[in-house]
Amino acid sequence: MSGVRPNLLILGGGLAGGLAAIALAARRPELEVVLVERDAQLGGNHLWSFFASDVEPDDLPLLEPLIEQRWDAYDVRFPDHRRTLETPYHSMTSERLSRTVRDALGEDAIVMGEVVEAGPGHAKLSDGRRIDADAVIDMRGLCGKPEGVECGAQKFVGRMMRVTGGHGLERPVVMDATVSQTDGYRFVYLLPFSETDVFVEDTYYREDAALDVEMLAQRIDHYCDLQGWNAEPAGRMETGVLPVVTGGDPKIFWPEGSGVARGGVRAGLFHHLTSYSVPDAMRFANWLSDVLPCDGEILARKTRAYAVRHWKEQRFDRMLARMLFKAAEPPERYRVLQRFYRLPSSLIERFYAGRTNPADRVRILAGKPPVPIHRAIRAILGKA
Repeated sequence: MSGVRPNLLILGGGLAGGLAAIALAARRPELEVVLVERDAQLGGNHLWSFFASDVEPDDLPLLEPLIEQRWDAYDVRFPDHRRTLETPYHSMTSERLSRTVRDALGEDAIVMGEVVEAGPGHAKLSDGRRIDADAVIDMRGLCGKPEGVECGAQKFVGRMMRVTGGHGLERPVVMDATVSQTDGYRFVYLLPFSETDVFVEDTYYREDAALDVEMLAQRIDHYCDLQGWNAEPAGRMETGVLPVVTGGDPKIFWPEGSGVARGGVRAGLFHHLTSYSVPDAMRFANWLSDVLPCDGEILARKTRAYAVRHWKEQRFDRMLARMLFKAAEPPERYRVLQRFYRLPSSLIERFYAGRTNPADRVRILAGKPPVPIHRAIRAILGKA
């Protein structure tokens, strides 16, 4: 650190904290920003993907250094429906995030250490160091099921696989739900990074958060065998359990009067059905660039108000999450998404970007439900 009291201290160097740091360095270079991260590499070991329609055109140059691969379209596969959607798709890596944040802030502004205490204007680390700042924002991830939030889980294991002779994929398969559905809604996610290297992720939605890594790794091998691929692991392996929010109370999740500002997943800023976070992380980074500088207590109030607005905006998506979990037996849950992917591509783009409008919501619910009507109604009303 330079010894100058920073205007903002960011706790956590994941996607949300990293994008905030990059945006502030680009748009508010006069501000002193310091970032604290527990691990040696910012962003951990992750791939994040987004549709070009998720972000404003002016934001793409900011994200450009993070993008590892891009495609002009993507596919989805269901038992009774297949489709190619002409929406560009981009994937980013934690390695690129780490390099970009370090270049943007400078090494002196990156502090490695574990936070054990945080206040509106300071943080203490496990080694006894104290960092004072005009404002502190906590953008670390959540540990376990957050209090005040009712949720299921999106669980996944992903591995980069090298296919002898090539895999034959021209573009990503964002959802291949032709796989067995006995565990609840399940799909395989495919990202072709080269003619031979493909990232294969086995993902499924369940009420519980327990993750059996070995089982999912075996399912990846089995999937590759079914494709006729002679495939071997080729480096990257990623695991995760993400919250799929079905209900709750934001006053419990983030009590009024809490002294430390929050951002990212810790503030509930993600898509409550898909657990998707890139659009919200980018929007929040832009918003933060506009409201700074301010002191820590003011920033805490402002970020909480922002998060409460987001919670209200996600009401429809929480209802859809209840339908996914409650309106059908596990083997039939794929029908909800199969029907969704028959809708206009512009609506699908707005949905993933978190910008559905009233007409979109009517369109999503119109017609005969793909699940038992009485259970769908109970899920919509929150009584399932």
